[in-house]
Amino acid sequence: MLKVLLVEDEPSLAMLIRDNLEQSDYEVVQATDGDQAVSVYREQAPDIILLDVMLPRRDGFEVAGIIRAADLDTPILFLTSRARPKDVVRGFEAGGNDYLKKPFGIEELLVRMKVLLSDKRLLSAGPPPADTHTIGRYELDVKKRQLVCRGQAPTQLTVREAELLQLFCQNRDELLRKETILLQIWEDDAFLNSRSLDVFISRLRRYLRHDPNVEIVNHRGLGYRLVVHD
Repeated sequence: MLKVLLVEDEPSLAMLIRDNLEQSDYEVVQATDGDQAVSVYREQAPDIILLDVMLPRRDGFEVAGIIRAADLDTPILFLTSRARPKDVVRGFEAGGNDYLKKPFGIEELLVRMKVLLSDKRLLSAGPPPADTHTIGRYELDVKKRQLVCRGQAPTQLTVREAELLQLFCQNRDELLRKETILLQIWEDDAFLNSRSLDVFISRLRRYLRHDPNVEIVNHRGLGYRLVVHD
């Protein structure tokens, strides 16, 4: 049975959608705000996410960004009354796969879900995610937690250093917001963790210093971006 994460803060609509999905043989888990959505996603590992945009605490765009920082495969279908062109574009930029405007028919929802889940099954049949990443002159071995630069002794990374560098590799050339990194790696965006992140960034920069073409760029007040210059 396929599992659906339904993120909707309007009780009557959430109940209507849930009842219809369960009648169509889906297992449904629910969340009613952005923070809860991220927690339930991590605990339940759903096959597809139905995500409202206007949510308490974190809006749907931010939730999608957090999920996409670690998961490029699980389909995200936005359900929202915000359907201006710029909102639709923002939804796709945040990592959404489809965008359904409220009010919508249940049959249309089920058809769109079927298409997205079919695409996911095709993708899942492909090769597994790489255990190594090339960063300029460096090779990151995720399993061994080693960073190797040609002509230099290997650098043994801590678990968190390896996770952080892997996250940058998976999102190369893209801005990773501080909040996204903290929730993904520390599972908490508290102030003390933010200070810890700055320390870890300094360490990674020191490890990567042997290749001047590799840079972790600080976007002040926003986050960081891994860049490998040609």
